[in-house]
Amino acid sequence: MTRARLLLLLVMGCLIGAFFALDLGHYLSLSQLQARQESLALWVDRHFVAASLLFLVIYVLSTALSLPGASLLTLAGSAVFGVAWGLLLVSFASSLGATLAFLSARFLLRDWVSARFGDKLATFQTGMAKDGPFYLLSLRLIPLFPFFLVNLLMGLTPIRVSTYYWVSQLGMLPGTFVYVLAGSELATLTSTGNILSPGLVAALTLLGLMPWLMRGLQRRLALRRLHAPYQKPIRYDYNLVVIGAGAGGLVTSYIAAAVKAKVALIEKHKMGGDCLNTGCVPSKALIRAARFAAEQRKAGELGFSPSRSEADFAAVMARVARVIREVEPHDSVERYQGLGVECIEGAARLVSPWEVDVNGRRLTTRHVVIATGARPLVPELPGLGDVPYLTSDSLWQLRTPPRRLLVLGGGPIGCELAQSFALLGIPVTLVELADQLLPREEREVAEALRLQMERDGVTLLTGWRAERAQYQAIEDGLPIRLHLRRGDETQVIEGDQLLLALGRVANVSGFGLEDLGVTLAPRGTVAVDGFLATNYPSILAVGDVAGPYQFTHFAAHQAWYAAVNALFGQLKRFRADYRVIPAATYTSPEIARVGLNRKEAEGQGIAFEATRFDLAELDRAIADGEREGFVEVLTVPGKDKILGVTIVGTHAGERIAEFVLAMRHKLGLGKILATLHAYPTLMEGNKYVAGEWKRAHQPTRILALLARYHNWRRGA
Repeated sequence: MTRARLLLLLVMGCLIGAFFALDLGHYLSLSQLQARQESLALWVDRHFVAASLLFLVIYVLSTALSLPGASLLTLAGSAVFGVAWGLLLVSFASSLGATLAFLSARFLLRDWVSARFGDKLATFQTGMAKDGPFYLLSLRLIPLFPFFLVNLLMGLTPIRVSTYYWVSQLGMLPGTFVYVLAGSELATLTSTGNILSPGLVAALTLLGLMPWLMRGLQRRLALRRLHAPYQKPIRYDYNLVVIGAGAGGLVTSYIAAAVKAKVALIEKHKMGGDCLNTGCVPSKALIRAARFAAEQRKAGELGFSPSRSEADFAAVMARVARVIREVEPHDSVERYQGLGVECIEGAARLVSPWEVDVNGRRLTTRHVVIATGARPLVPELPGLGDVPYLTSDSLWQLRTPPRRLLVLGGGPIGCELAQSFALLGIPVTLVELADQLLPREEREVAEALRLQMERDGVTLLTGWRAERAQYQAIEDGLPIRLHLRRGDETQVIEGDQLLLALGRVANVSGFGLEDLGVTLAPRGTVAVDGFLATNYPSILAVGDVAGPYQFTHFAAHQAWYAAVNALFGQLKRFRADYRVIPAATYTSPEIARVGLNRKEAEGQGIAFEATRFDLAELDRAIADGEREGFVEVLTVPGKDKILGVTIVGTHAGERIAEFVLAMRHKLGLGKILATLHAYPTLMEGNKYVAGEWKRAHQPTRILALLARYHNWRRGA
């Protein structure tokens, strides 16, 4: 604890101790006030300004220290100063005192509470950041809540000080006014307990709830206006209709069918969506072929004569197509119909919050889940319209290897594909606007990838902006030109194929969202609340179309919440939990991450300790010849609580799972260290980084005592 905190506690303790030691509470009784009313009023008349300031200071201190007697001071205010001036003094003094108590609680306790219970209070803090003034106003208006407790609890929230002050002054005014009026009849009072009658308490409580009642009524009226153009069906064909059969749509419909709901799944193209047909599955099949090519380069290291067979590009791409066909049955119409899902092929269109038109057939449903995914981003680049470019959707139709592939974009997709093509023997040039690959990762991670990609034959141009594309058919030449700029420098690069890998944009148009007026988020995705509902409660969205992450596993994660909230939301709704979301980039070296990295922690001002274990020290990595990489864990300073993990190296995507499990179930590094890991495995790296943390936090005093004990046992 800092000296400032200790000093504040000392001052507060002395003031509170003096109050009770000097029995100052004796003067704050109804009988004492009634007995001294005339003399106090006479002294106030003679020294009005001094008396007002003294009363203000006493009231502020009493409230700030949460001392008993605030109600008596309020009565005294009107009894000796009159109703108008007494109300003014008490109103400002109580608000100032409450704000001081609020600031004290924030200064003394907020950091400690956040460090200890931050994850448990995350939802509460988010709600306070959004609706804090409404909560505070209600608490201030309802006299059943002790004000000292309100000051304490609100100090732990992110509510602004200025907001706290004016809301407190407004909220406490009705109750203050009641007590001030009672103080004007001080001589007739027999007890302070009957000032607030049950009826008055009920009235103030209703007044406190009024902002929320009005807000709820406003929402109902807005929803009523939103639904006004549409006729709600009396009966429904389905409990749930899902639009889009990618990862999010498949899992949503699977869960709905599993709980015996009647569900329809509509897909206009191919079951499995992007992940099966153009994303995860084909890219990993390509990466496997590229990895084999890389392994051949290590023949000499492993004791074989150097050999390097030439890749048959057409055969590699044919295998990619074959892998897709082999995985297809997992996401097929036959499988899902067998699970109880009605699969419909066609283009869906929302015609009302409860109706979907497909193939001229109108389906009525209680809820709709939008799972339409995303598509590759095509930039507004001059001349691009004349270039027959590729994207991660169309790349898989290639059967002839490019003579030189140009890749625009150095994110995960661009890096994975560029490295794979280079390992297959194709010259590749990758252009990235940022000054490093994988801009979201730490520079050291990006640098490790850059070095390996350059060794694999990729020409990397980071920090360059593409200003213009040009296409000109040249016999035996490279027809595509990209004009680049970096500051005052310019250059032109040439190729015969251009791959756009600049991210993905949500598919939000063409199926009725615009006509209904479904709200979109600033990033172009469908705007959803914490329960994945849109501005229409009957319409939900999951996956790439909703965000905030564009991972297959994240879409499946959201799908559970969407299905359960749609089917059982009238009984219980579940807020989607995004706290522990892993991500992996399947380059060489592989990069996997969960939680915070250094860049994010520093950017958010979160204190951390970093512990690292290099794979060069891991027995299995040495045996496999895969020594490059590391495991880095960020923890709360002085504790083994995991804030985030980054793994760089072979099979990082597999090895991150143990840390995901630990973070999800709030297990620290001590639990990982205590877990038996098979030897020799790459997973031991997870245990060894926990051991590094433990070594850095050894109980030095206890170890010193143990050394003395063992010396004594030896007679030394």
